[in-house]
Amino acid sequence: MLFFFVLGDILGGGIYALVGAVSVEVGGAIWAAFLVALLLAALTAGSYAELATKYPQAGGAALYSQRAFRNPLLTFLIAFAVVASGVTSASALARAFGGDYLAEFVTVPVAVAALAFIALVAVVNFVGILISVRVNVVLTLVELGGLVLVVIVGVAALAFGHGEPGRAVELREGSAPALAILSGAALAFYALIGFEDSVNIAEETTSPERSYPVALFGGLAVAGVVYLVVTVVASMAVPTGSLESSSGALLEVVQVGPLAIPTRVFSAIGLMALANGALINMIMASRLLYGMAREGVLPAAFGRLSRRGTPLRAIVFTSLIAAGLILTGELGALADTTVLLLLGVFIAVNVSALLLRSDRVEHDHFQVPTALPFLGIAACLLVMTQTEVQTWLRAGALLCLGLVLWAGQRLAAGANGD
Repeated sequence: MLFFFVLGDILGGGIYALVGAVSVEVGGAIWAAFLVALLLAALTAGSYAELATKYPQAGGAALYSQRAFRNPLLTFLIAFAVVASGVTSASALARAFGGDYLAEFVTVPVAVAALAFIALVAVVNFVGILISVRVNVVLTLVELGGLVLVVIVGVAALAFGHGEPGRAVELREGSAPALAILSGAALAFYALIGFEDSVNIAEETTSPERSYPVALFGGLAVAGVVYLVVTVVASMAVPTGSLESSSGALLEVVQVGPLAIPTRVFSAIGLMALANGALINMIMASRLLYGMAREGVLPAAFGRLSRRGTPLRAIVFTSLIAAGLILTGELGALADTTVLLLLGVFIAVNVSALLLRSDRVEHDHFQVPTALPFLGIAACLLVMTQTEVQTWLRAGALLCLGLVLWAGQRLAAGANGD
């Protein structure tokens, strides 16, 4: 069960949205960028596995950082970075939703469609967690089916002489191969995030020290293999230029060969996959904001529930931030911002794993080789070097918004004598 939770959390709308954008960075060898991103993610997953089995409690990166640094402001920034990453991720998926997949049914400006979509996600989020989870289960099955269809159609096309296998090893002309792959990996990393959410349910397992590492690394490995197969088939079956120019690149794959399927059928699958990813992220962001308010580190207004038992004000607030991001950023830029925010969180987790080595606990737990957290930190910093200035500014603005809310709460608490 835990394995499927991890797998479902990773296999989201990112692969449906970003194949074309990664191709722009790396050329036809899209799989190489995803492979590097997978290896980089595995390094930090090791630290998560150690800390989640050592401290099997909900809280994730914020909990580990508080134990390691004992600095409330730093803990808050890490927690708010996770909130912001969820909102930026949902905004990126919303922009993808309003792109080529939706264009198969109706012609609407991308920003308009994305804003309407994020409003619909907010409504589903408000209706309640039970309905949201049920919707998530259905959409997860649909998006997995869509990826299987891509592979089947693509392989059949290659078997009948369509496509060009040599494209899978072609790199972007005019760029150093290593830099092209690293740049693509920085973007592909977006499709592999999600595994960090699983630490919040480690305590629900009977033997987390045994079951959690297997589920975490197993889910990450299976998701990585699926991504590699999909990207290899896509690059072979479809010209690189066609992938680059599409915000729904997998839609190009299912149109080739003898088993081609109607574009509207796959577009519907793609839209559901994107909707699922956005819903998961907005649920996480609004609930974490609510939890932080309940802990007294954000304004109390975000900690109030509606009559339906959902955090309405937190939902509205995160949806408004998402709307602003949709209007000011393109798909690739928003995905980059999500990755940058989480890379900062991952650095904190790796450092925490090292600092907490001296903290002894009474139960057995998984322990990663000491070199891996260091490699994880180095890998995160390396990927960060591929980030554009505007992405740093956008991420910084979101964290500054969090600091304003935190300072406001501190002042209000001081005025009330708390």
